[in-house]
Formats: sequence, C-alpha cells, structure tokens
Amino acid sequence: MTNHHRSVISLQVNGAPHRLSVDNRTTLLDALREDVGHTGPKKGCDHGQCGACTVLLDGRRVVSCLTLAVAAEGEEITTVEGLAGDGELLPLQRAFIRLDGFQCGYCTSGQLCSAVGMLAEHAAGWPSAASADVSPDGPAPVLDAAEVRERMSGNLCRCGAYPSIVRAVLETAAQEEIAG
Repeated sequence: MTNHHRSVISLQVNGAPHRLSVDNRTTLLDALREDVGHTGPKKGCDHGQCGACTVLLDGRRVVSCLTLAVAAEGEEITTVEGLAGDGELLPLQRAFIRLDGFQCGYCTSGQLCSAVGMLAEHAAGWPSAASADVSPDGPAPVLDAAEVRERMSGNLCRCGAYPSIVRAVLETAAQEEIAG
C-alpha cells in the first residue's frame, strides 16, 4: 500500500547529499533540525515573522519554517553551519564577533544567513523599500545603515544587537567592495 502522505526527497545541505522520507507537511526547518541534524536554524515564532530560521535556498534567503521540505526537492540549502568554508569564518562572521553583533545568539544563525543573502541581493542590484528609484540597468542602490535595516527587517533580535549587526554588515560590504 502506498503512503500518499509521505515523500522521499533529495536535498543538498551545506554541500552534502541527503535523501529523506518526510511527511508532506514537514517544514524545511523541521527536516533540517530533526532529520539532517543541523540545529543552527532556530524555531522562534514558527510563523515566518522572526527570521531565526532563515537559510539560503539556492543562494536566496528563505524562512524555513514556512517552506515545505518537499518544495526544496533537489535544491541546495545552506545553513549557518555551511557558511564557513574549510573551517575559515566568513568576513561577515568575523565582523559579527568583533563588533558584538549578537548577545544571546538565538537569532544569530538567521541574521548571518539573511545578511549573506542580502549582500548578494544588493550586489545584484535588487532594490528594497528603502531604495530610491532604481533602474534595472543602473548601479546598485547605496548600501547605508537605513538600507541595511530595511533589508534585514525580517530578522528580529530580542536582545537589541541591531546597531552592531548593521555595523558588521556595512563593514563587510565595504571590504567586499574594496576586494572587488
């Protein structure tokens, strides 16, 4: 007898292949935490409002508590555990540490994944609600504190580390711009 409530899916999580049998209603967050064992993404609100569960899905940031695991079939997922290549922290991660971009740490994995995705979106010239009129063929919007706050507004921090998070993102963006 076929079980119509489960699916077998294949995911690439932080570069490693995973084949999972999941209930069709299982969120990507629950599959990552319970089936794959990556506990970096956190379950905060479970309603897509806090951003603690943010991961990168094929390089784009998503809230994994609102994404069904079956919808991620065949996709590349990057969690906070996969951001550092070869054990070397990203400049963004080092900036978070140096500038105290976290306090309790609960939101940090979502903040980091969101910031990585946000910096890529900005580099690609994507506008935000804080951006002035942006032409698809024009330069990327200026990345200032207001722009970072707008682009990171889906990630909440109950400890209030926002000023340090914004500084860490801006410092990283400036370093990336210099490195070209």
